Amino acid sequence: MNNAVAGFSKLSKEEKINWIANEYFSNPTEAITTIKQYWNSDVKLQQLHDEFIENTITNFYLPMGIAPNFLINGKYYSVPMVIEESSVVAAAAKSAKFWSTRGGFKATVLNTEKIGQVHFLFKGDAAKLQAFFNTVKPTLIDSTESITKNMQKRGGGILGLELKDKTAELENYYQLHATFETKDSMGANFINSCLEQLAKTLKEAAQNHSAFSEAEKNITVVMSILSNYVPNCIVRAEVSCEVSALAEKKIENPQEFAEKFVQAVRIAEIEPFRAVTHNKGIMNGIDAVVLATGNDFRAVEAGVHAYASRNGQYSSLSHAQIENGIFTFWMEIPLALGTVGGLTSLHPLVKMALEILGKPSAQELMQLVAVTGLAQNFAALRSLTTTGIQEGHMKMHLNNILNQFEATSEERKTIVKHFEKNTVTHSAVVALIENLRK
Repeated sequence: MNNAVAGFSKLSKEEKINWIANEYFSNPTEAITTIKQYWNSDVKLQQLHDEFIENTITNFYLPMGIAPNFLINGKYYSVPMVIEESSVVAAAAKSAKFWSTRGGFKATVLNTEKIGQVHFLFKGDAAKLQAFFNTVKPTLIDSTESITKNMQKRGGGILGLELKDKTAELENYYQLHATFETKDSMGANFINSCLEQLAKTLKEAAQNHSAFSEAEKNITVVMSILSNYVPNCIVRAEVSCEVSALAEKKIENPQEFAEKFVQAVRIAEIEPFRAVTHNKGIMNGIDAVVLATGNDFRAVEAGVHAYASRNGQYSSLSHAQIENGIFTFWMEIPLALGTVGGLTSLHPLVKMALEILGKPSAQELMQLVAVTGLAQNFAALRSLTTTGIQEGHMKMHLNNILNQFEATSEERKTIVKHFEKNTVTHSAVVALIENLRK
C-alpha cells in the first residue's frame, strides 16, 4: 500500500472501487471489470446486498448446493448447503442416502437456553452486594419490560438472573448472569438490549441504596454482552442400526468396519490433534447449512469448540458404540440458531433455503443442522476407515485442477476417463495435462 486514505467510508461506491483499483493493481481497468462482473444486474437486489455491510464494493460468491434424501424423525428433507470445499455436499448426500434405508436420523432438542452477562466492578463488601441484589432483582427484571413484552407473547423472555462473584479470578469483578429464551429468533439484539437496560438499572439502584458507602454506590459497568457459549442450548442427533445392516459395496465385513469406526471415534475423544480435524469435519456440514439459512457461523463455531473443551481437554463432539449387536453413532452440540430476524427475511437465497426446509422453527433448524454435521462426520470416518480420505476428495477436486489449468472439453474427457481407474493427485493430473499438450 502506497498511501493512507481519509474518509473511505464517505466515498461513493464508484470512488471506493476506483481508489482500490488504482492503489493496488497494475491494471486498474481489469480490476474494475472483475469487481463489477459480480454485481447483480437487478439494481434493487444489488442495493440490498450493498447494505448488508459497510464499504461494499462487490459480491463474493460461494456455491449453494443441495444434499437430498435426509430422513430425519421420519420426514424427508433436501438440505441447502453453502460451502466452497470439494466433496462436502457429495459426502453429506451420500450419508443421507446410506442412512435413509437404515431407519434415518433421529434428532432431539434437549434445551434452548441462551446466556448474557453484565460484567461490572464493585469495590466493597460482597455480602452487602448480594443483599442489595436480592432486594433489587425484581426491579432489574421489571425494567426490561418494554424490551421483553413482544418476546414474552411468543413464550420467550428472561428465564433467570443471578449475581456471580468472580473476585477470586479478578479483583472487584462480578457478573449479572442472565438466561434467556428467544424462541425462533437467534436473539442477539434482544439479549444485548436487555443486558444494557439491566446494567443501567443496576447502576441507578446502587446510587440510591442506603446501605452502600459512597464508594460502593459507584458500580463500574465494564460491558454488557451476550455469550456465544450456550452449553444449555443443546441438540442431539443420532443414527443406529444392527451391525449387520452396515454392509454395502465398500463394507464387506460390517463387524470389522463398526469396530474400526468406534476406535476412530475413541481416538478423537482422547487425542486433541485428531479431535480438531475430526470436529472440523463436523463443522463442514454445520457451517454450510448455517450459512445457507442466514445464521452466524462464527458464533456457532466459537460455541461448539468451547463446548468440545468443556471437560478441560479438547475432545470429539461425536461418539460411537456397539452394544448387543447394535451400532450407534451420536452427537450432542450447542446450537443457537434463528429462523426470524437478521438475514432470514432479507436475503432472497436465505428465504429460499428456509422454504426448501419447510419453513422450520428454530428448534427444527437446530435438528437439521446437527444431523448434517453428524452425516458429514459419518462420511469422513467411513472413508478414513475404508478407502482413505483422499480417493473421494481428490476425485471431487479434479474439476478444480482442470479449471486451474483451463483444460479444454476434449482434455477433460480424456483426463476424467484416465482417473476412473487411477489415483487422482495434483502432480498426476498436471503431468497428464502436460503430456496431452506436447
